[in-house]
Amino acid sequence: MFSIGVLSKQAGVKVPTIRYYEQIGLIDPPFRTEGNQRRYGEASLERLKFIKHARDLGFSIEAIGALIELNHHPDKSCAEASQIARQQLLDTQHKIASLKRLEVELQRITDHCHGDGMVSDCYVLSALSDHGKCTSEH
Repeated sequence: MFSIGVLSKQAGVKVPTIRYYEQIGLIDPPFRTEGNQRRYGEASLERLKFIKHARDLGFSIEAIGALIELNHHPDKSCAEASQIARQQLLDTQHKIASLKRLEVELQRITDHCHGDGMVSDCYVLSALSDHGKCTSEH
């Protein structure tokens, strides 16, 4: 059995996050000692590692909840889990494309400003003041 502090360290998740996951039902309520201290078992640690890994990969809390629910039904098809992961991949690809557009625009803005002029003529400030100066939608 782990205290919440030990569980936090082993799972790499902060204590308030563990409490939040309990509150929203992603992890089961812990056993309580006579002194009302939380005690967690190995299953809680494994669940937290699962959640942390999924969060690191960008999955939403809702998607993680759906994946946890699916995990309770080992006899079901994994099609829904696959669809959730594919959607996360698509979302990530869209974010990457957006970040690449941002990178291009920021590169263009910084290329136009060498920092050797006056603020009144600063291209960075001018470009940020007028979205029409951007070469692409970002």
